[in-house]
Amino acid sequence: MTPEISFECLLISHDPAVFCTMHQILQDFSISTNICLSTSNAVDLLEERNTDLIVIDWDAPSSAHFVQEILNSQRKQKPTILALAADDRTIPGVHFVAQKPVTRESVTNFMRSAYSSMVKDFRKHVRYALMAEVHATDTRKRRVSLTIRDIGEGGVGISTTEKLSVGDVLSFALLLPGTAKAVLMEARVQWTKESGIAGCQFGAIPSHDSRILQEWLKDRCRIRRPRAAWRE
Repeated sequence: MTPEISFECLLISHDPAVFCTMHQILQDFSISTNICLSTSNAVDLLEERNTDLIVIDWDAPSSAHFVQEILNSQRKQKPTILALAADDRTIPGVHFVAQKPVTRESVTNFMRSAYSSMVKDFRKHVRYALMAEVHATDTRKRRVSLTIRDIGEGGVGISTTEKLSVGDVLSFALLLPGTAKAVLMEARVQWTKESGIAGCQFGAIPSHDSRILQEWLKDRCRIRRPRAAWRE
């Protein structure tokens, strides 16, 4: 059985009323919560945990600096950020702004949007291990033996003893575990390492094969459903 994946939130506030309301809303969305009273403590916690959502009470002078630190970090997958502010102005680096005072009704709609954003971002970046041997053909009609190490919505990770260059396009058929038909796909090399490992972005995939791939990925991406009577 595919395990369910649950999202984690970092809630930054020193207001008990915000704690109480936001904790209830986050529970409705089946999101686990870590609480910080200040952004200085939050920086350390971000290094230790895989945080998907940040809810920040935008009354501390260091809030803007904290968000900028996140944007400048080396993390490939940045968290979704929801700010709770005195007005609904646009805040640089913040995805959603909910106006205070915080109530269950006023914040839930923003949480729906934030949740959808997290689901899309997770599915975009997640990779599934495969270790499948395939024979590919490059643009020069050269036969290349590959091992597909992992796969996701955007592409595949591969390893090979052959010499590959960034920009090479590889065509191959891949039989995904549990499927009856091999999926035809093209993958363009985005980066390589001397060890023979490379990362590739998907190119052309026939529509029928693309549906097989998407269904296979979706079946392995089981995200814990919100407890509330709501659909993404």
